[in-house]
Amino acid sequence: QVRLVESGGASVQAGGSLRLACAASGRTFPTHDLAWFRQTPGNERSFVAAIRLSRGNTYYADSVKGRFTISADSVNNTTYLHMNNLIPEDTAVYYCAARYTSLTAVFLTTPIRYNYWGQGTQVTVSS
Repeated sequence: QVRLVESGGASVQAGGSLRLACAASGRTFPTHDLAWFRQTPGNERSFVAAIRLSRGNTYYADSVKGRFTISADSVNNTTYLHMNNLIPEDTAVYYCAARYTSLTAVFLTTPIRYNYWGQGTQVTVSS
């Protein structure tokens, strides 16, 4: 069983930066992909970024490429989402999610493919 707890959400001005953290209990290294999704009211969760914990491969949504970086710390069993040059459109509740995977599997961006979820953390970007 994997339990995920997000932290780091806050209110910032456009152009600012935040670092979200997702602390995992239970074994996730090296067998899982960890991903970040985000959700705004009335919309479905959308994929933001993912990392394969076995090799460190990463994958990003086009909307955040070049601004966000996902990383993982195997010692602390924590995954981070570093968000730079934030824009108001980044405002959302951010969730981390995990799924068991193989070394050669493609990254999945559909929420239903992920088995474990955190409770979410709010990010608000003001103009």
